[in-house]
Amino acid sequence: RIGQIKSSRSMSDEKQQQSPSFKVDPNGVGQIISGKAVAAQVRAELKEEVAYLSEKMGATPKVAVVLVGDRGDSATYVRMKTRACEAVGILSEQLDRPADITQQDLEALIDKLNSDSSVDGILVQLPLPKHIDTEAIIGRVSAAKDVDGLHQENVGKLVKYGTKAPFIPCTPLGCIELLDRSGVEIEGKQAVVVGRSMLVGIPVAQLLLHRNATVTVCHSRTKDLGAVVRTADIVVAAAGRPGLVKGEWIKKGAVVLDVGTSAVDDPSRKRGYRLVGDVEFDEAKKNACALTPVPGGVGPMTVAMLLKNTVSSFKAKHID
Repeated sequence: RIGQIKSSRSMSDEKQQQSPSFKVDPNGVGQIISGKAVAAQVRAELKEEVAYLSEKMGATPKVAVVLVGDRGDSATYVRMKTRACEAVGILSEQLDRPADITQQDLEALIDKLNSDSSVDGILVQLPLPKHIDTEAIIGRVSAAKDVDGLHQENVGKLVKYGTKAPFIPCTPLGCIELLDRSGVEIEGKQAVVVGRSMLVGIPVAQLLLHRNATVTVCHSRTKDLGAVVRTADIVVAAAGRPGLVKGEWIKKGAVVLDVGTSAVDDPSRKRGYRLVGDVEFDEAKKNACALTPVPGGVGPMTVAMLLKNTVSSFKAKHID
């Protein structure tokens, strides 16, 4: 039975790789890569897979989400994640703890979840309160349940194995998924990553490198950023600085993934602000072959990849 389950899933993966949901025309200009649409496709596939696994294995993937404190933005992100889990049939448990929880008590909670055999994935919503040692908490999560891909063991495996690593941070994985499903060739391309955070910039650079791109990572000390970006066939903007990447820097025919999301004042909007990315979208659209919008680009893929990592953890425990 286990062999049949493996065979079914690998055949599904091969079919997915051959049939991108939206194929970029390399000769086109200003094509929109909709992360919202691709994420919906990923969720549909996962819903089918979760139902199949639950029927065959008599168990269902489950993720535990730890929320510390009462930050409104964190609570919103957690709601998005738990609703996404519910939509595809993944069980979720939200564990709310007060902002003044001690390091010891939070570590004890993580230990309890690590030992709970019904839990396949553990997600600690960041940021944590300032008195909490975030790195210690990330390291406390079992590497086998680290669906965020932030544990140092999983970071090391990412460097060594690339996309074959067991858990990859969700946003970088979402970037690669967008390129693959859009039919964008990575091998042999010049890729420029703007931003060197351990959440996005460094992991996505490693993934691109493992896919045989030639990768340059830029940061705040890079000399003449525009000149470097102009060399890129693939641009991943992940600096968190609105409008940092100018449209005129984008080479004709390049593919642009804009990871940045910032709120800027806009009195014309009901909310008083609008969300923008790191790239000057309207100007970049004139040169880029294809690019992601903000919002609706890379963002939706992050949650979809969390679901994918949770299902992968379940399969590793029950099948592999």
